[in-house]
Amino acid sequence: MSEATNHTKQTLPPKEQISNKEVFSYFGYGMGQCISFGLVGTFILYFYTDILGISALAASTIFLVARTFDAVNDPFMASIMDTLRSKHGKFRQYLLYSPLLITLITILAFAPLDLGPTASILFAGTTYILWGMIYTVSDVPFWSMSAVMSQDPQQRTKLVTFANLGVFVGIGIPTLLFTPLAEFLGGGNMDDGFFYAVVILSLLGLPFMINGFRKTKERVEPPKVKVRIRDAIKVIKGNKPMFMILATFFCNIFVNITLALNIYFFTYNLENASLMAVFGIISLVSCVGFFFIPMLTKHFYKKHILMTILVIDIVVRIGFFMSGYSNTMVVLGFLTVTMVLYTATGPLISTMLAETIEFTELRTGQRSEAVTFSGQTFTGKLSVAIAGGATGVILTVINYVPNQAQSPVTLQGLFFVIALLPALGSLIRLIIMYFYKFTEDEYKEVVAQIHAKKES
Repeated sequence: MSEATNHTKQTLPPKEQISNKEVFSYFGYGMGQCISFGLVGTFILYFYTDILGISALAASTIFLVARTFDAVNDPFMASIMDTLRSKHGKFRQYLLYSPLLITLITILAFAPLDLGPTASILFAGTTYILWGMIYTVSDVPFWSMSAVMSQDPQQRTKLVTFANLGVFVGIGIPTLLFTPLAEFLGGGNMDDGFFYAVVILSLLGLPFMINGFRKTKERVEPPKVKVRIRDAIKVIKGNKPMFMILATFFCNIFVNITLALNIYFFTYNLENASLMAVFGIISLVSCVGFFFIPMLTKHFYKKHILMTILVIDIVVRIGFFMSGYSNTMVVLGFLTVTMVLYTATGPLISTMLAETIEFTELRTGQRSEAVTFSGQTFTGKLSVAIAGGATGVILTVINYVPNQAQSPVTLQGLFFVIALLPALGSLIRLIIMYFYKFTEDEYKEVVAQIHAKKES
């Protein structure tokens, strides 16, 4: 008998099958909001430096201030979400208003206004921080919905798998379409068509987000206990499984570093910068790994699936490094395999994080979905920010010189980071998972106890 089905029988709440229409609507909301995330994450720096005329140092300062602000703001906003309810539900109420707000703030953040140096910096900083706040109001409820749409582990895995797929597709759309669209609209000049491309792609995500609100449903009722804001933060302090999962998620920093350095690797090691477009296609194709996760979780513990993926990733990356980079097709093959393995970890980590919410509810009588998923949102932002800073340090350490042929030491350093550095992240994740004890057995027992309390 497979390990994931070999459980002690528990008194569990009745299962409710979620329709494919609802799953795809949930996927569509994630895709729609991540078109905005992809636009800002990929093109905002270029917009600041090459269109607004802001220095790279000023832009970096804006990012640093914004991340510092997020460190305080995200958990605070999430704690408020955990205390409020409306006729639309606990989290769906935010999905009603967020689509239009995200669309408008994304367009405003890219407005090519001629304000002068100081005013441009203030405008950029204000709109960027405001964009981050509004995105949090959408992103935290979006992920929290996976915890209130169902308590069945398989249904949650399916929801989170499609949510992660929506994230990758949403981010991939600007990567693939923005540059040719901006050049077309600008008559061959990307800068002239830049703002119009932002408007079109931002509006593209709006109907998908609206449909996501209309076609999704909350099914898990929160405890009938009045929750204060300070309680929402306090109740998760003893949630060790949650912090272990967030630490695992934070290890994305190692892959984020390689993603930032890929353009250098393609330009100097492989001598073909256009391979970045090929890598964009690889990133989208790698989402195929998502579809195997729900099938595997029917038969195996998520913890063990994740550990197996991490071991394979370490072995593949060692083979990648030993093979060198003289053959471009071999390099692209290794990059494809490692991206498939990396993307497959996303649904597993998000589902395991969602399951820690019931751990908190059993201990305290309070569900803190928003605070829990704000941890994922903030950890993701933090890993991207640190990776951005680490990229500059790495380039300095390996003696990178812009717009010149690089030394053999620099080329080898770049290859080491691309091929082997993420293996360190996989090793750290592997160690964390070895000590992780909150598996499907413990989760089902917790849900059964919560259900028994509600019935009594």
